[in-house]
Amino acid sequence: MSATQSLLVIAALIAASAFLSMAEMALAASRRLRLQQMADDGHPRARQVMAVQQAPGDYFTVIQIGQNAVAILGGIVGDGAFSPLVLTGLMRTGFSAETAGGIAFAVSFALVTSLFIILSDLFPKRLAMAEPEALAVRLVRPMQLCASLLTPLVWLYSRAADALLRLLGLPVTRDDRITPDDILALAEAGAQAGVLDRQGQQVIANVFELDTRPVSSAMTPRERIAWFRSDDSDAIVRTRIAAEPFSTYPVCEGAVDQVIGTVDAKDLFQRVLNGQSIDLTDPALLHRAVVIPDRLSLSEVLGQFRQVHEDFAVIVNEYSLVVGVVTLNDVMSTVMGDLVAPPDDALMVQRDIHSWLIDGMTPLTDVQRALGLAQEWPHADQVETLAGFLMVMLRRVPRRTDHVDWCGWRFEVMDVDSYRVDQVLVTRRDLDNGAFQA
Repeated sequence: MSATQSLLVIAALIAASAFLSMAEMALAASRRLRLQQMADDGHPRARQVMAVQQAPGDYFTVIQIGQNAVAILGGIVGDGAFSPLVLTGLMRTGFSAETAGGIAFAVSFALVTSLFIILSDLFPKRLAMAEPEALAVRLVRPMQLCASLLTPLVWLYSRAADALLRLLGLPVTRDDRITPDDILALAEAGAQAGVLDRQGQQVIANVFELDTRPVSSAMTPRERIAWFRSDDSDAIVRTRIAAEPFSTYPVCEGAVDQVIGTVDAKDLFQRVLNGQSIDLTDPALLHRAVVIPDRLSLSEVLGQFRQVHEDFAVIVNEYSLVVGVVTLNDVMSTVMGDLVAPPDDALMVQRDIHSWLIDGMTPLTDVQRALGLAQEWPHADQVETLAGFLMVMLRRVPRRTDHVDWCGWRFEVMDVDSYRVDQVLVTRRDLDNGAFQA
């Protein structure tokens, strides 16, 4: 074979290898959501690519057969492509035949290897990474044709690979189910790339936390509930709604644990504007109370609201004692976070880069995110709030100036109101060594 023929063969092999490398990377890098969007827009081959992604065994078998064949042929033809030219040049400069032959082989090998690495591997793969879906839909038909031509070999090698995977207990097909972790990772990547702002990324994360956040993380606790006794007079009701304006009030029979219904503030205001007296036992005012257990997640609470078409619920524990109330607005404020919560009502205030002032009722998940903690909280299955964490660590009701050192932070109780941990100062304690100390 002449040098010209060898060069033409090398060029053809490089082109074939580049085609296979591009097809391999395009399929692997193609995003299923993007392919689904292309299919919905009417692209004829997008669904074919998704079908190949679901069971890519035959597709990759064709690629490996082709790339190995190209590698073998490249090794055979490569030496004859450049060696004669280099050998002739070296002989003319006075090198001996033996020395010139060795140098010519090394130079030819280096040139052929470099051409294959750059033109048949690096360049096509980078090109495929830039536009994976567009290339995948263009190359899927030629690859299917190659699979048809190599059917016996493809079947043999593919079945052998499947048998080995089954023997090792590994999946044969690709699992394309999208998990919440996948979506959160995409949102984080979008925020880092500047496509999605940090607040939007946090809203997405909060939505997926609804399944794990207990209702107690968003409720108004028992001691802060504004409620009426069923026998409260018109004057008492008017004074209460003026002092504590809320959208809904529980109505109780003597004590807060004896809830008999709820009244809407708009109905009370209507009575006041019309000059009518307020009687909390009036069936026109008193609505049925929605009562839910305190073990529900926020996602389950949303389901309850949707089922009963209400936006207010009373929360009770296993002893049928009222522990708090929750509204639809409370749940949505948990999702929206700082986008809707006014600064004065913020549960966490950052004083500087090394300290926070945090309300004791703040959920531990929020504290963990703010402090950047990767370690799981001690007794995480027993407590839900920062106050609960301090209580279980101290093994008693916290008092002012009590503190707990954990994971490189000091949690110091600053204020206690009727046994309720009101404010906690959280400060970094590992500034000298820069490492967390559990």
